[in-house]
Amino acid sequence: MKCSVSLPIDGSKEDIWNVITDIEHSQENISGIDKIEVLEKPETFDGLKWKETRTMYGKEATEVMWITESEENHYYKTRAESHGMVYISTMSIEEEGDHQVLTMGFEGEPQTMGGRVMNFIFGKMMRSSMEKTILKDLEDIREVVTHKH
Repeated sequence: MKCSVSLPIDGSKEDIWNVITDIEHSQENISGIDKIEVLEKPETFDGLKWKETRTMYGKEATEVMWITESEENHYYKTRAESHGMVYISTMSIEEEGDHQVLTMGFEGEPQTMGGRVMNFIFGKMMRSSMEKTILKDLEDIREVVTHKH
C-alpha cells in the first residue's frame, strides 16, 4: 500500500522544517497524535527514535518510529515495523511559486504471510483512511506554521 498527500503552505522552508522535526512536541501540533515518548535522541536528527500513540479505528495504537535519513529543510524518512509490515513515511518540502508544498508519503510493505493477507484484505480501506489521516496532519502543521508568523 502506498499513498501520498500534498498541501501548500505559506511559510518558509525553515519554519515548516522546524515544526515537522519537533517530534518531541508533535502531539501539541498534530491533533491526531495522542502521545509522544522519545526513546533515543542522538546528536543528529537521523536516528531519533520515539513511540507515537494515536487513536485509530476507535483503538489506541502505538508504533515505535525512527528517522532513517534526512536533508535539512528538504525531507526526512521514518521507519516503523509491526504486525508483519514495514512502514516508511517521508515528509518533504518543495518550493512552488510563492509558497512551499509539504508532502507526506506513506508506504506499507508486508514482511510476512499474515501481513500480505491483511494488506490484500484491508489495503484499499486502509489507504483511504491513511490519506484522510495524513491530510489532517498536514492541515494541522499548516495551521501551526501560518500562526507562527
